[in-house]
Amino acid sequence: MTRRHKYVLVVLFVYRLLWGFFLYRFIDSLVTTVLSRYPDPHPNNGAVRLFLIEAQFRLLKTNLIDEVLWMLAGMLLIRMLLTPLLNAGIYYSFQHANESDGTRVMTGIRSAWKPVTLLYWIENLLALLPAAWLIPMAKTQYLSNPSEGAWLREILPYAGAWALWAFLLHLLFLFMQFSAVSQDRLLSGLGRACRQAFPLLAVSVALFALGTAASLAITASSLLWTGFLTVALHQAFQLVRALLTLWTAASQHQLWKPDHAA
Repeated sequence: MTRRHKYVLVVLFVYRLLWGFFLYRFIDSLVTTVLSRYPDPHPNNGAVRLFLIEAQFRLLKTNLIDEVLWMLAGMLLIRMLLTPLLNAGIYYSFQHANESDGTRVMTGIRSAWKPVTLLYWIENLLALLPAAWLIPMAKTQYLSNPSEGAWLREILPYAGAWALWAFLLHLLFLFMQFSAVSQDRLLSGLGRACRQAFPLLAVSVALFALGTAASLAITASSLLWTGFLTVALHQAFQLVRALLTLWTAASQHQLWKPDHAA
């Protein structure tokens, strides 16, 4: 299924590459502005401390951080509008992969974007609900703990539970999106996710572990090489990430198919 959608793989790669490029340029412009006054070489022992105080003042006491947050929020909103459209097209193309007229991504976007987008936004809303309790609790614990290490050890189980909740929620809504694209009942997709829970978790975790290992290898290479070569390598890695994303979705769709679930 992944090989059949090789042109979709190219589109996903370009999509991720553009996001990575604009995000890199945005962060680079921010970091360069802050680091332009870094004292190198150090004129005295207090120069670095003075630089940190000045950087903290610029980030917290000026409107620089507000512009950054608004820009990041805008980019996140655009991505959350585009992602379900791509998902609708890909899932619809999976559903009609046995037909002889190639991939049908654009047809899927036109015919299935509404239910997929609705389910995508509901999923993200439910995934973010624990933040209303977790973030204030984490802030309170941070102010009361004597060290950052103790705070991290205390907050880590809650963060892990939150990540597990978001992961399981994603799998359930993914099967419902498959059903919505095929014009099947949403509860049918939910039932298939429960019946196929073990292989679904096994496939998802295995491919996630493969992607994590590849990401760690690329990150480790940054410790050996710096500069443009590292940036180019990280951007080229978007092709591997796109391949793993498409492969994972195709495998999960294979588990969703009614003939397989039966």
